[in-house]
Amino acid sequence: MAVNQQTLEGNWNEIKGKLHEKWGEVTKDELQKARGNIDQLIGLIQRKTGEAREVVEDFFDEIAGDTAGTVSRMAEAVRGYASSAVGSAEDVAGVAADYVREGYEQTGRLVKRRPVESLAMGFGAGLITGVVIGILLKSR
Repeated sequence: MAVNQQTLEGNWNEIKGKLHEKWGEVTKDELQKARGNIDQLIGLIQRKTGEAREVVEDFFDEIAGDTAGTVSRMAEAVRGYASSAVGSAEDVAGVAADYVREGYEQTGRLVKRRPVESLAMGFGAGLITGVVIGILLKSR
């Protein structure tokens, strides 16, 4: 896999670090000036180090392979995290549904055991809600 302009620009910090590590005689300022131009970068490294073009290109090919592997590993990690998040969300939704279902069933049992008190509470809650809505509408 050859390094192209897109790979060079997209992974510049990583590539710059590897280049400086291999060829310390090339300054970070010089690398920055050649940023984004693969031919200029190869020429700079050749001039500063005396390396053959083929050696420099092989190094860039190696970097491109490492970068592709890194991107692939990162994508796989993101997929794993997303899958885990979906699983967790499904678990939470299931627990919430269980609580709602249990509350609904408890309310049904309470209404059956005490229908008059339940009716009175429902009437009272409705009356209070009506009064509050009426006050809010009047204030506008």
